[in-house]
Amino acid sequence: MGKDNQLSAMEVDDPKSTSSDQIVPKFSINVLQLLKSAQMQHGLRHGDYTRYRRYCTARLRRLYKSLKFTHGRGKYAKRTLTEANVTEVRFLHVILYSAERAWSHAMEKRQLPNGPNASQRIYLIGRLRKAVKWATLFSQLCAVKADSRTSLEAEAYESYMKGSLLFEQDQNWDVALKHFKSARAVYEELGKYGDLDNQVLCRERVEELEPSIRYCLHKIGQSNLQTSELLNIGDMEGPALDLFKAKLEAAMAEARSQQAASMTEFHWLGHRFPISNAKTRVAILKAQELEKDIHGPLAENISTDKRLVIFDKIFSAYHDARGYIRADLATAGSAESVKDDLNGLDKAVSAVLGERTIERNLLLVKIAKSKLAKRNDDKNEKVTKPEELVRLYDLLLQNTSDLSDLVSSGRDQKSEEVSFAEECSFKSLAFRAERCFYVAKSYSVAGKRAEAYALYCRARNLAEDALRKLQTLDGNSKSVMKELEVLCNEARSNSCIEHALGIMEEKRTQENISEGISNISLTGAERSEKFLLEKLDVYESAVGDSNVKSAPRIAPFPPAFQAIARNPIVLDLAYNTIEFPDIEHRLKKDKRAKGGFISRIFG
Repeated sequence: MGKDNQLSAMEVDDPKSTSSDQIVPKFSINVLQLLKSAQMQHGLRHGDYTRYRRYCTARLRRLYKSLKFTHGRGKYAKRTLTEANVTEVRFLHVILYSAERAWSHAMEKRQLPNGPNASQRIYLIGRLRKAVKWATLFSQLCAVKADSRTSLEAEAYESYMKGSLLFEQDQNWDVALKHFKSARAVYEELGKYGDLDNQVLCRERVEELEPSIRYCLHKIGQSNLQTSELLNIGDMEGPALDLFKAKLEAAMAEARSQQAASMTEFHWLGHRFPISNAKTRVAILKAQELEKDIHGPLAENISTDKRLVIFDKIFSAYHDARGYIRADLATAGSAESVKDDLNGLDKAVSAVLGERTIERNLLLVKIAKSKLAKRNDDKNEKVTKPEELVRLYDLLLQNTSDLSDLVSSGRDQKSEEVSFAEECSFKSLAFRAERCFYVAKSYSVAGKRAEAYALYCRARNLAEDALRKLQTLDGNSKSVMKELEVLCNEARSNSCIEHALGIMEEKRTQENISEGISNISLTGAERSEKFLLEKLDVYESAVGDSNVKSAPRIAPFPPAFQAIARNPIVLDLAYNTIEFPDIEHRLKKDKRAKGGFISRIFG
């Protein structure tokens, strides 16, 4: 028993035992905030995964060098990171950025224009496996070396990487769902604590994980999600949603190609053009599906920004279709019937593209009109000028002219084409009236009353002419006619206003001239108008009319000189009367310098 007590006392006094019992400080990393700032600053704000991967590589190089954890010179020597090696927080940064580099490389392959092929897909999955490996190591080391919050964030990061790998592999959807739900639960809990910025980041992460969870439930069969709802989920933004968007786009492209197999003809204005190229069919079908979103029953619920994005996608799809058609034309050979069908199809697709361009420009006109109407209400919003609407109507006139020329270019025109060309000409009249109205508005803003009055009258005549011609059409032109009626009324009221303002300004000019003549003085002293500071007791504007470019008379600048008191100036008047003594005797006499030998001879 004595020996045991001696041994225990020796163990207590042993300095090694005391050092092992000391509390090792835990590392702390705000994982989500660190990754989010790095992603937003280095490419992922615009979906540039190549730039982000290069940043991760450069960051790892700097970390290895600063930690002196390089892998040999010349020949690669593997060095593993273990619990014993992690002596500072930068070792955990090495593991985290290694996972990010592997993940960004996989996403870079996923973002290829035509999608990854078989070998690239194998490489993509391999990089995701590497990201899962690094994320797992990061979670294990954080559980030992980091505090509880960092450990929780590391577990959520690991769960997200594992879910992304299974999501890409199209297998084990229930396991992927379990990982995504685990990550969501962690971020929901972390979003309840910490500062406000961290709470916002956690809530954004939860929203980014939600579509992947719903898609997994859809694949398992535990959700009643429709395809349209999945497309609405795909409109969300965030780096965590890029894999989901790529998967959704691939699924839609596959379904579109299956549906395009039954599409053999393209109908346009009574014509039927056969479509033989599968790529052309897919591109046209994609554009038609996007057109349903704009012209469907739920089109009014779509915001203007989203509609502009949809228009851009429609233009891209139709441009792709035209590219495929013209490539087929180049390889058609001498078959005249095939060339005629392809030329007709190209003409039809170009005409539909022109129609959608007019619709997009009309949407831009609507946005500009709404901003012009409330330009005085919101001071922070950019001011819309009438000249911008004039430019938009110039584009619309050019679009309708090109579309009318394209439709009228055929030799054998059907009645649908003739009526469509007439409708284009009538629409161009309406656009001319609108353009003339906003030109008049720009002259009115500049204070040119006579020009504005003449242009308002011209716009009214053009609108009435367009109304008479549109009434002869049987098509759906009620909305255009309603807009023209409103334009006629506004042009009439504005012309009356400009007429009245012109008369008032002319009368005011005459009054100013007569007042100026009456103030002329024969002595040459002109009576100038007083400044605002000199007539504060009189209720009279010193700024002038907003439409007339004249300098406001508030205060004279620069201010006039004023006389101020000065110190007396002392003039030295006694200087000129002082007689100074003669000092010439003090000056040295000018003795002639003695010359040399020759000067003595010749004197």
